[in-house]
Amino acid sequence: MRIRATVAALTGALALSALVVPSAATAADAHHSALGDVVRAAHAASGAKTGARSVGAADTAPLDLTFSKLSVNGGKPIVVGTTNTVTVPTTFTVTHAADVDIFADDFELDVELYRGSFDDPTNILFGDVAPTCKTVSSTVATCKGQIDVWPQIDFIGNADATTWKAVGFAADFNGQDPSDPDFDPTQIQFAEQDGLGTTKLQRYSKLTVNAAPEPVKKGRTITVTGKLTRANWDDFAYHGYTVQPVKLQFRKKTSTAYTTVKTIKSSSTGALKTTVTASVDGYWRYSFAGTSTTPAVTTTGDYVDVQ
Repeated sequence: MRIRATVAALTGALALSALVVPSAATAADAHHSALGDVVRAAHAASGAKTGARSVGAADTAPLDLTFSKLSVNGGKPIVVGTTNTVTVPTTFTVTHAADVDIFADDFELDVELYRGSFDDPTNILFGDVAPTCKTVSSTVATCKGQIDVWPQIDFIGNADATTWKAVGFAADFNGQDPSDPDFDPTQIQFAEQDGLGTTKLQRYSKLTVNAAPEPVKKGRTITVTGKLTRANWDDFAYHGYTVQPVKLQFRKKTSTAYTTVKTIKSSSTGALKTTVTASVDGYWRYSFAGTSTTPAVTTTGDYVDVQ
């Protein structure tokens, strides 16, 4: 378990909160930015799955800082399975007043993802390591961060395979220590910026193929079987992806290009089965184009020797 006591800030409010996040990666604790805790605690207090409890509130001062040019995972969807942690990069630009020192020890900033509304998010995703920034000018910096998805810890479910929104946060603690009994939250400057962009979270897909018999006489029937499955985040297992169009493709032994022979649909269990007539030596494979919730996947070719 990771247990943190920190300052939670959101929409101009500040609260001393206790945040408990179960994790197998306790080593990340020392590196994750305090602002990440701030955001998760505040969001969770408004109903997010991550879970937190607010025990007080006070106003903060505005911070002259904005975010722009956000990229999450290079514009590609974030594909997550059932067990492995997935880490994807983020890049963004920060523009701030000349008197704002984003490199101060007590300055924190981050970009995080949420699903649902900003005021009442359904879930939140964030990075275990704070972003690193480089100076471009006295008022501009470029930053590199990350989003870490722990499928069995972040409480994601199948409904989370959808579009997520990005929000940026920054806090200048101005020497204030939330653990100090004399902590004064009114001295903290805070900035938040919603609408930075979107990204998709997708359920990892798997596809198999087997062409038989091997070898086969010319003119005989080849049966090509397989199965299309995808990650289920409700029970953390793989289940058949049903009634989905899948292409059967063939490549001659002497060729480098595949051609589509036919398109079939997966069964009620995700199973695939079709037949073709053996003509020449070559490789058979299945190819799935993907959907909004599930990425494309193509098998390697299964070679059949035609005699």
